[in-house]
Amino acid sequence: MNAHSPAGSPPSDRLPDLWDDAKAAGLDEPGQLLYRSNLLGSDLRITNFGGGNTSAKVAARDPLTGAEATVLWVKGSGGDIGSMKLDGFSTLYLDKLEQLKGLYRGIAHEDEMVGYLPHCTFNLNPRAASIDTPLHAFVPAAHVDHVHSDAVIALAASRNAEELTKTVFGGEIGFLPWQRPGFDLGLKLEAVAKSDPKLVGVVLGGHGLFTWGPTSKACYQTTLRIIQTAADWLKANGQRPAFGGERVAALAPEARAAVAARLMPEIRGRIGKEESKAKVGHFNDAPEVLDFVNSNALDRLAPLGTSCPDHFLRTKIRPLVIPFDPASGGIEAAIAGLDDLIEAYRADYAAYYQRCKHADSPAMRDPNAVIYLVPGIGMLSFAADKATARIAGEFYVNAINVMRGATSVSDYVGLPEQEAFDIEYWLLEEAKLQRMPKPKSLAGRIALVTGGAGGIGRAIAARLMAEGACVVLADIDQGALDESVAEFGKAFGKDVVRGVRVDVTDEAAVIGSFAETARAFGGIDIVVNNAGISSAAPVEDTSLELWNRNISILATGYFLVAREGYRLMKQQGRGGSIVFIGSKNGVAASAGASAYCTAKAAELHLARCMALEGAPFGIRVNSVNPDAVLRGSKIWQGEWRQQRAQSNKIGEDDLEEFYRKRSLLQRSVFPEDIAEAVYFFASDLSAKSTGNFLNVDAGNATSFTR
Repeated sequence: MNAHSPAGSPPSDRLPDLWDDAKAAGLDEPGQLLYRSNLLGSDLRITNFGGGNTSAKVAARDPLTGAEATVLWVKGSGGDIGSMKLDGFSTLYLDKLEQLKGLYRGIAHEDEMVGYLPHCTFNLNPRAASIDTPLHAFVPAAHVDHVHSDAVIALAASRNAEELTKTVFGGEIGFLPWQRPGFDLGLKLEAVAKSDPKLVGVVLGGHGLFTWGPTSKACYQTTLRIIQTAADWLKANGQRPAFGGERVAALAPEARAAVAARLMPEIRGRIGKEESKAKVGHFNDAPEVLDFVNSNALDRLAPLGTSCPDHFLRTKIRPLVIPFDPASGGIEAAIAGLDDLIEAYRADYAAYYQRCKHADSPAMRDPNAVIYLVPGIGMLSFAADKATARIAGEFYVNAINVMRGATSVSDYVGLPEQEAFDIEYWLLEEAKLQRMPKPKSLAGRIALVTGGAGGIGRAIAARLMAEGACVVLADIDQGALDESVAEFGKAFGKDVVRGVRVDVTDEAAVIGSFAETARAFGGIDIVVNNAGISSAAPVEDTSLELWNRNISILATGYFLVAREGYRLMKQQGRGGSIVFIGSKNGVAASAGASAYCTAKAAELHLARCMALEGAPFGIRVNSVNPDAVLRGSKIWQGEWRQQRAQSNKIGEDDLEEFYRKRSLLQRSVFPEDIAEAVYFFASDLSAKSTGNFLNVDAGNATSFTR
């Protein structure tokens, strides 16, 4: 069982009771419901991310009549109980929900009942009610929890689930066989709850746990107690070793990471050829994952898929197992078999769709797997964005925990194929998908930006992330790198940004940075060569050391970074965009800066050479030429600033104004202006542009394209 703790750092065996009476005393009933929800959602042993829901029946004054009404507060559609706020709850008149029973025409008309829920809304609350609303409304208790505990689902997904429920919980927990959530299940849950006053909850076959109580605290503590009872019973009665024991041994952590970095771009390229279907990957080699992928039971259990609908919706009908022999290290053999393996999965998925579809089913969705299991290595997951890929992996860890528990005391039973299809292609689920916002222009794409912790690099990274890209910041300044990653994590979410310390003149470090990018996100689509220095000296005063330093960073460094990005893009087979941050000085010579100008000119020509070679593979290479970007720029600090001021016989504080007036447009150039040009070359806006350069200098006739 997993908690919100780092991978490989297992939580205590006991679920802690975190209820604080002093804190709860200052909260009203909705506030206590939110407090309870957040506590339950803070531990993945209790429920998975986005899974489960909670409710409270609260007395309130009707805004129309002034009379007292009972209002059901229940988690609305979507959201996560661990992080939700009060606005995440739907509010509905309980008496109106009860009146819906008179409109119910039977299980064949389940979906039409969802259309009635908005008519029960209290106080014009815009939060849409979920399909689970009747299950909470009809339980005759003030407070109700529904969670997806791995320990309880392990019992619920066992061949003899009802018998185990009675054995483990005695007479205080009832049982209902698997049924898709909806109005009819709400009526059945009500009937069971009313049948025996000793009951404090019900196990839903293959699905999860409902518990209830007279107060928010009592309900919370009952939920914890029932889950702990299940976990303790499984631990005391389960057979060992898990999954029939180990069939293969895991590679060392560094070797696992290396295989993942090699394998992920190969998979990503095959499942996301079209830009609109770009995928981001996630790698997980936590101990529970390795237990499963290395086990004797892998080939038997993996095809069974998951049981809980929440697990299934995130992880698909079943995972794809990639044959890999860690003893021989046969990564190339595994890669060679990917085409046939992935195509077979797609064909199997299409056949599943054809077998199970209904006349009104939505069109078949992406037939590629979400979860990829690699013996000796771990689990890879791919989705449209990093958070979804990570969360899909977490859901499959939940499924692994369920299979571990179920097979230790019984036989594991997955969701029946038709039931799985009816959940995956549920028209209500399709409507929810259609309401999702349109993906951003760089959604699913992965970028590496060198000099990423500097002024221009940060602006570029921010622009790319704002359009949905995942970004790796590469920089030699560890302190600035850490600060930048932390700030971007707050602004855009921790999932989409990583930092890696890189000296671009160090070939091994550059190669390692792309391996880290592939392991973190699955591959690469955008490379921005931005790391730089600046220097000024008359040619007769230019030392060999100064010359070599400019060439090493600005020419060789750009070559190493571009070459590795090119190699990875070619390996993926998805094309890509490489953008060089050049300079006006790469086009127009400047006196007193021969080393800098020569290196910048070399960058531009390297970009054109790479554009020629990359074109057959859809790899575009373009350059952006800034001039005098002072704000936030590291290269304008120290000697370069002093040298430029002295060369132009002005004070350092007058430099920005000097360059502004020098430009044709009489405007200053900022990091955000460079970022906008990079976005143009990185995005599909420039899909037919390669080998070009774009001046962003507010106009300088000496650097006009010619």
